[in-house]
Amino acid sequence: MWTMRKKVLLSVLLAVSVSAYVEQLDDSFLETRTADDIWLIKFYAPWCSFCKQLDPVWHQVGSELKSLGSPVNVGKSDATASTGLAKEFRVRGYPAILMWKKDVKYNYSGPRTRDGILDFANRVGGPLVRSLSSPKLFQHAMSRHDIMIVYVGATSPLKGNFTSAAEELIVHTYFFSASRDVLPKRLFQVVSLPSLPAVVVFKDGTFFTFNEEVDGDLKLWITRERFPSFLKIDSYTLYAMGETGKLVLLALVDRGLSEEGLRFKRLVEKVSTDHRETYSRSFYFGFMDDSEYIKGLVMDDVIVPSFIVVNLSNDGYFLPPVAVETERHLLDFLDGVQEGSLETQGGNSITQRVRRFIYDAKTTLQPVFSQAPVLGFFLLGVPVCLTAVFCFLCLKKRPTVYEEDEDDDGDGVLLASSVQRRKKPTDKKSD
Repeated sequence: MWTMRKKVLLSVLLAVSVSAYVEQLDDSFLETRTADDIWLIKFYAPWCSFCKQLDPVWHQVGSELKSLGSPVNVGKSDATASTGLAKEFRVRGYPAILMWKKDVKYNYSGPRTRDGILDFANRVGGPLVRSLSSPKLFQHAMSRHDIMIVYVGATSPLKGNFTSAAEELIVHTYFFSASRDVLPKRLFQVVSLPSLPAVVVFKDGTFFTFNEEVDGDLKLWITRERFPSFLKIDSYTLYAMGETGKLVLLALVDRGLSEEGLRFKRLVEKVSTDHRETYSRSFYFGFMDDSEYIKGLVMDDVIVPSFIVVNLSNDGYFLPPVAVETERHLLDFLDGVQEGSLETQGGNSITQRVRRFIYDAKTTLQPVFSQAPVLGFFLLGVPVCLTAVFCFLCLKKRPTVYEEDEDDDGDGVLLASSVQRRKKPTDKKSD
């Protein structure tokens, strides 16, 4: 009995200690915050199941940041009660994760995982542009980041543009600055660095330099280059890729990665590496082992393994016209998409939106009907009954009675009974 009490007491103390790292915020936060504070805030609703699932992760994030001595404070706010705070941060859905730093608000749209949220907090909560002052520090940064976007050189208008881009895109990737002397010498054997200043992206074991004449706007170039040439893609990453305007070539594979699935994956990876110069401006490359998102996009079951090119800007997609067995087949497929000879399927037209709404409703209700038929009929029947009653009442109040009067010419005129009629004065006989 005493052992059980000790366990309960220990659990309560642990919960209290963990909760101490996350502060409950209300509308008074708008008056008490200071300009130098950095806050990571989760907005939730008491009835939101996803918010409840995120709660243990959120306390882990608060504990981890506190133990690391991070300047980031962690809080949470009931958006249904603290409506002023939710309005200030323009909260539209739950749970919403945002960071407030020096009067700038940053929205987190990545996976709701401990590591994903911690990376966001450390990236946005730290310096906007991190200085790499030695080759050792540069190598350390490269070992930790798959993508590094670096400004090289002294102060210049290009650096101002680089800093402006970092203010907006820090939610997605890290930004660094360095002198030419600290860059790894081995990389310059592959690509020569042009005259300084320069903006360079390091990824895939090499680097690529920004050229304004060819690449256009710096911010758009960084947005396009902030993903590796080939990677495992989930729904969050795929959504983020849609913001760049590029198409995405996907190998849809099974979770166990069968031999055939592995062949599809390697084929996409080979094309992304060997033909980068031809396709990198138009395509991202990757593989997915969860096809649920793609099922919703094409509104049908998908074959695994298979290939698909996705256009996230308009919810369109392309499928190979013939079976892809070789690299040449895959290149022909990409050429057809790039040149416009292949017709786009899907899209976001009104017809497609209606179809997608019906598909989503069907996929949502089907499991309910199979597992709980009574609940399914209730969920479907109540809206149908309410709609029927509403239509009946509308029809009942609709004017249906008409009165026929005669005009001066004797023609019949139909007057709706719902229109208030003036009473005719009584004719009096003249004396």
